[in-house]
Amino acid sequence: MSARHHLALARLLQLASPALPVGAYSYSQGLEAAVEAGIVKDEAGTLTWIDHVLQLSVATMDAPLFMRLCSAWRDDDVQAAHRWNELFLASRESAELRAETVQMGYSLVQLLTDLGEPHELGDWAEVAFLPAFTYVAMRWEIDEQAALVAYLWSWAENQVIAAMKIVPLGQTAGQRLLRALGPRIADHAARAAEIGDEQLGNMAPGLALLSSQHETQYSRLFRS
Repeated sequence: MSARHHLALARLLQLASPALPVGAYSYSQGLEAAVEAGIVKDEAGTLTWIDHVLQLSVATMDAPLFMRLCSAWRDDDVQAAHRWNELFLASRESAELRAETVQMGYSLVQLLTDLGEPHELGDWAEVAFLPAFTYVAMRWEIDEQAALVAYLWSWAENQVIAAMKIVPLGQTAGQRLLRALGPRIADHAARAAEIGDEQLGNMAPGLALLSSQHETQYSRLFRS
């Protein structure tokens, strides 16, 4: 591999790292409400929950939009990127989930500013995390398929870390979950480009209901 490829890999690891200061650690994306409701009780239930959200929501909306946004940024088509950003925001199932992606997107854009990276996102009223992530990936010349795998992995890893705190689960159980999710992430990433516009969607009513209930949950560790 060339030095350029090594740099792109290093940048990708930086972008997908839990150390990225965008506040992902403070969100469970409805998992905390699922634990409170008794739907997720153990390691097996955690895997089922994460896998179902991955299949029914992330793989059918986030992943294909990720590929479309990469194409838009690569082609300097800001209008298309803005359109996909608006669609992604509209697809969030609850006020908490929408606020989460807006906050994380804002934080990533702010990070670019703090790092002295010129960007064109400062004038947007709201930038979701997905468009911001793809913008950085294309700017840093990261392969879009690798970037998508990393995005899905960081999402799954955050879910597992949340589960370790609230189910709770041990570290070995967390690693078993990530090991099981790895091949599924790779499969969904490989198929993302094949999903047409008419197939975009996230049919996860259980996630929507539980996320809404989390807004008034009495005791909670996470913001979603």
